[in-house]
Amino acid sequence: MLAVIIAIISGVSMSLQGVFNTKLSETVGLWETNVIAQGVALIVTFIVMLFAGKGDIKAIKDANKIYLLSGVLGAIIVYTVMKSISTLGTTYAISIILVAQLVAAALIDCFGLFGIEKCSFGFKEILGIVVMIAGIILFKWQK
Repeated sequence: MLAVIIAIISGVSMSLQGVFNTKLSETVGLWETNVIAQGVALIVTFIVMLFAGKGDIKAIKDANKIYLLSGVLGAIIVYTVMKSISTLGTTYAISIILVAQLVAAALIDCFGLFGIEKCSFGFKEILGIVVMIAGIILFKWQK
């Protein structure tokens, strides 16, 4: 149950962050907001790491270097969320982002990419994604 609560907090936080960043970008600019968001995140996570970190940051030399692209992906995520919310609106943008996340996650699971354990992906999972896409279309349907 704790994992479900954490996932809910994550989803709400992503939506709030997208809206807050979009509103901030109206004042300071998209890339400037990205720098602020990433900079604040760096400071907060550094402080949390000092007090609660249990890993070994020096072990980064042993990690697969492709995983260092997560920082680049973070910058892309912040920018594209702001851009999509500012042009499509919050609900429509987040709906599309959510479906894109689910499809990407399904492909990663289905093919066991990046060392993730393979999971089955069958008719009911495909149907679930189709229903979500239909829901987005229905939500945006103009009379």
